[in-house]
Amino acid sequence: MEEKVNCKEEFINIYNKYIKRDGGKELLEFLEKSDFFVAPASTQFHSNFQGGLCEHSLNVYNRFLKMIKLEYGDNYQEKVSDETIAICGLLHDVCKVDTFKSDVRNKKIDGNWVQVPCYTVEDNLPYGHGEKSVYIISGFMRLTREEAMIINWHMGGFDARVRGGAYGLSEAYYKFPLACIFHTCDMLATYLDEERN
Repeated sequence: MEEKVNCKEEFINIYNKYIKRDGGKELLEFLEKSDFFVAPASTQFHSNFQGGLCEHSLNVYNRFLKMIKLEYGDNYQEKVSDETIAICGLLHDVCKVDTFKSDVRNKKIDGNWVQVPCYTVEDNLPYGHGEKSVYIISGFMRLTREEAMIINWHMGGFDARVRGGAYGLSEAYYKFPLACIFHTCDMLATYLDEERN
């Protein structure tokens, strides 16, 4: 549990250091009152454990910062601000707040059926994924167009709209290359930095 507390502290330290926009303080208060810091990042895939959502957000933030520096060099801030990097990295998955519920499921272990803990989804605001994060954040603070595109399209080809045939993703990545970089960082964090139970 100590590691998860440190994740929360690290998240809040980065948030307070870089996010200075009007409404940012209120958004952090909202996150602290929600289950953001104890929720899993998913039900059965990456970081599907208590505190996984905060850990995933930090992993994506760190990957995004590293990739931005790799792509744009020491003068990266001429292209993208530390505030934008923090907003996108730390907040891209706020759509998952108060969405996962603890439950049990049956699992066969050594030939016997036993009940094991799991998470299920109970989405009271079925607004989508990336677009839901943009919606929630925008209720507290104004995003730049680029930040909104990065967060909105962070799922890439896994986005339900894309699987349904929408063409917006490709145009978004051409017009806002940071959105493409960010999606890559989300995937790297998910598959290289994180585990599933």
